[in-house]
Amino acid sequence: MAYDFKNIEKKWQKIWRENNEFEPKDDYTLPKKYILSMFPYPSGRIHMGHVRNYSIGDALARYYRKKSFNVLHPIGFDSFGMPAENAAIKHNIHPKAWTYENIDYMIKELDSLGFSFSKKRLLATSDPLYTKWEQEFFIKMYEKGLIYRKSSVVNWCENDQTVLANEQVEDGKCWRCGHEVVQKQMPGYYLKITSYANELLEDLKKLKDHWPNQVITMQENWIGKSDGLKFKFEFDKESKELLDGIDGFSVFTTRPDTIYGMSYTALAPEHEVVKKLLDKNILDENSVKKIKNILNQSPKDRQASDKDGLFLGLHVIHPLTKKKIPVWMANFVLIEYGDGAVMAVPAHDERDYEFATKFNLKITQSIALKDSKDKYNGEFLDIKNGGVLVNSDEYNGMDNELAKDAIIIKFEDMGIGEKVTNYKLRDWGVSRQRYWGAPIPMIHCDYCGLVPESLENLPVTLPDDVEITGEGNPLDKHPTWKNCICPKCGKKATRETDTLDTFFESSWYFGRFASDEKTWKNAAFDKKSVDYWMSVDEYIGGIEHAILHLLYARFFQKALRDLGYLKDDEPFANLLTQGMVLKDGAKMSKSKGNVVDPDDIIEKYGADTARLFILFAAPPVKELEWNDSAVEGAYKFITRLVDRSKNVIKTTSIPKFDHSKLTKEQKYARLKVYEALKKSYDVYNSSFAFNTLIAACMEAMNALNAQDNDEILTEGYFILLNLLEPIIPHISNELSEELFKRENFKELVMCEEVFVQDTLNLGVSVNGKIRAQIEVKTSATQDEILSIAKNSVSKWLEGKTIIKEIYVKQKLVNLVIK
Repeated sequence: MAYDFKNIEKKWQKIWRENNEFEPKDDYTLPKKYILSMFPYPSGRIHMGHVRNYSIGDALARYYRKKSFNVLHPIGFDSFGMPAENAAIKHNIHPKAWTYENIDYMIKELDSLGFSFSKKRLLATSDPLYTKWEQEFFIKMYEKGLIYRKSSVVNWCENDQTVLANEQVEDGKCWRCGHEVVQKQMPGYYLKITSYANELLEDLKKLKDHWPNQVITMQENWIGKSDGLKFKFEFDKESKELLDGIDGFSVFTTRPDTIYGMSYTALAPEHEVVKKLLDKNILDENSVKKIKNILNQSPKDRQASDKDGLFLGLHVIHPLTKKKIPVWMANFVLIEYGDGAVMAVPAHDERDYEFATKFNLKITQSIALKDSKDKYNGEFLDIKNGGVLVNSDEYNGMDNELAKDAIIIKFEDMGIGEKVTNYKLRDWGVSRQRYWGAPIPMIHCDYCGLVPESLENLPVTLPDDVEITGEGNPLDKHPTWKNCICPKCGKKATRETDTLDTFFESSWYFGRFASDEKTWKNAAFDKKSVDYWMSVDEYIGGIEHAILHLLYARFFQKALRDLGYLKDDEPFANLLTQGMVLKDGAKMSKSKGNVVDPDDIIEKYGADTARLFILFAAPPVKELEWNDSAVEGAYKFITRLVDRSKNVIKTTSIPKFDHSKLTKEQKYARLKVYEALKKSYDVYNSSFAFNTLIAACMEAMNALNAQDNDEILTEGYFILLNLLEPIIPHISNELSEELFKRENFKELVMCEEVFVQDTLNLGVSVNGKIRAQIEVKTSATQDEILSIAKNSVSKWLEGKTIIKEIYVKQKLVNLVIK
């Protein structure tokens, strides 16, 4: 048969569609596998990164179906977000129309690749029914205190006219549009993710060996747990009079052992003390300008900048020595960590040291290396443990680790401080000032204050009649939409016009997929279904989501568990982070002009070729460099697979053999086929290194082609088509149907006899240098092997004396001569 990939692929996609072959079964007694790839944003076309992600997931889903698992393998679209509004402005099209037209097109693209997604559980996060349950979650979280509203300094993108989370600011720019981010004070809604900080950290231990270590480490660092001392500085008399009502401020330190080396304190520019000085017009014009410039930088940019700041003209009293300590404002102090204030110990903190040397501040040593006689000359000493305290009154000579606890106890006994645990993790701001997002279901009432919408009024949907100009939030300008009735008092009120961050939608979609679609109208989750399917067995996506999406999804799982919606502690039992697809050494992008359109590959070579190449070119976790010749190589392999099939005997069962009577080439062919089968066990159940399985299948095909027994070829095809079906499903199904009536879709039995070899190949070296290769019977004695070995290298032995004969069993022979 000819390789008519266009008709073959259309034929099988039609069969799968008409037979609903990829829908999960309602039989919850079956063993299950929930295979999920991170869902796409409907940008208009899929890219090769999508093809790679979904090819990995699809191979796993198809494999487990063949193993008689009940498989849930869904797809949807993360369809709210700013790009739709940008497209509306650029193309003069409504965001909803743009979004759903793109979804329709992308579904066709995904279908053309033969991905075995469930059709019945398809969803878009902008669907009103999805919004309904999301808004219910919001209200339930608000009522439990997990969501609150406050005014604070936020990251603001002037271009997109919206707030960004810290995690969405990349090098001082908006992660979506690349525009510079500024700092702006405004009200917004926050999820209290910090309430789960310790559980989020501790439960990472459950994910070790199931998630990549790199992702676990990134989350550990982002959560950033630290134990230390919290205490309050009291201002001196003059400073208190100047500040009129503020008598001090709190600090947190992980290094109480260095407290005697403190020579200044530093405040974040957002600190209430700095704000008070600005409000009272106490600072000079240059100082005000410097503070405002720093305020306008993102936290990440501040940390990357040279140390900068200014003396505020204030002093606090050292809690132990009672000496006056100057108070500075510094750009390296972040309001998000601790209380936005630090005690600065320049001798033993590199950041404090850089600041002190720049502004010529006092540097005092408080820790020395044990037994060190060196005189201190004002340098930075990085002594975290193994040191002893100096210049520290009663603690002189004490081990610095012991001194940490001793000093904390002293503060607690004096009633001026306490041991506390701090986290870098900040609460998650979810308010966005844009149209195309899920409306926040809150109402502002002049009589009742902030009130949640009634559950029976959900979903609160977006008005279609809006004008999107890119200036501000269109919902604020709508003449009627924001006018509503307070559900508490029945009087006229105003609807909240902020919409939700799209990460809110992507933080629970996996649970929605796990619910029986027949129940979607009646509840957020179908308990029986979601309890069966969750958690996700294999989650596949890019490592760029290590913090943002994955941390938020873990938080949502725990919050929804505590609200009674879900039962598991973690949403994703296993995580695979696939590498990017590169071309010419760079990530594919339109701006670089190095994009490869999957549609073009499918048109020229077929979907199976695209899938084979993308899984063969590199291990899933590594970056993949696009290679046109390798794509052609994948196509040629499939073509050879088709061409050679004409010699396969049509049958419904594997032929039987007396293996001992086969020729060397025939035995080798069977060995390579069953090596590929053995390789599949590891690949599909553990490593996911599909490239190694494909390579094993290619080796087996070469070995089959090198022998002349059609029955062995038939056995080989029976097994190889079984192994290749998850990877190249169209042609594998076509050949299986033609040759075996698709009977190869069943459990294969390993044939152990093929691994029992009649002969061994051994290397023969002389004085450690390989000189020959010999083939010996596995039953040969050591003396027989040594005799054959010496004959094979006789010319190197002429005139020489063998002083040692070494035989490494089943590996090599080494002859030592002189």
